[in-house]
Amino acid sequence: MEQSIAPDRRIDNIDEARRRNNRTGFIFLIVAIGMLGMGYAAVPLYRIFCQVTGIDGTTQRASEEQAAAVVAATGQHISVRFDGNVSGGLPWKFKPNQVKQDVVIGEKSLASYHAVNNSARPITGTAVFNVSPTQAGKYFNKIECFCFTEQTLKPGQEVEMPVIYYVDPAILDDPDARDVEQITLSYSFYESPKG
Repeated sequence: MEQSIAPDRRIDNIDEARRRNNRTGFIFLIVAIGMLGMGYAAVPLYRIFCQVTGIDGTTQRASEEQAAAVVAATGQHISVRFDGNVSGGLPWKFKPNQVKQDVVIGEKSLASYHAVNNSARPITGTAVFNVSPTQAGKYFNKIECFCFTEQTLKPGQEVEMPVIYYVDPAILDDPDARDVEQITLSYSFYESPKG
C-alpha cells in the first residue's frame, strides 16, 4: 500500500530542496568569481614574486641611493652580454650598441640600445626583459632603464635607450651564482596594446 505524503509536508520538502539548490548555486557562483579574480591577479602577483626573488631571470630595480650604498666595487670582473629583438609584428629595428661589456662587480655601468621606427605611424612599444643564467637575476640591478616605461617612437624616429646597472657583490657569496662568469641581459620589444 502506498504511503501518501500530506500536501503541507510535500510543499515543505520542495521549499527545502529549493533553498539547498539556491545555497549550492550561490556557493558555486562565489567560487567562480573568486577563480576569475585569481586569474586576473595571477600575472601581477607572479611579476611581483619574480622581482622580489629574482626567479626566472627577473632583474632587480635599484635607486641611486641603493646603488650608492652598495659595498665598494670588488675588483672582480664579470662579463655582461646584451641582446635585443622585436616581436614579429613590430616594425622597429632594435639592437644593443655593444654586444659585451667586461664590468667590475659592484660598480655602476652604462649600456645602450638603438631603436628605429621603420613605419609611417607613431608606435608605442613595451620592452620585456630577462637575465640568464636565471640565478644571476636577483643580483642584476637596474638603476635606470628604458624598460621601466613604454616608449613611443614617431615615424622614422631613431633613439638611444640607456640602461644604468650594476651587479650586486652579494653574487660572490651565493653558492649557486658565484661561479657565473657571464650574464646575458635580453630585451624584446612588443607593440603596446594601447599604442
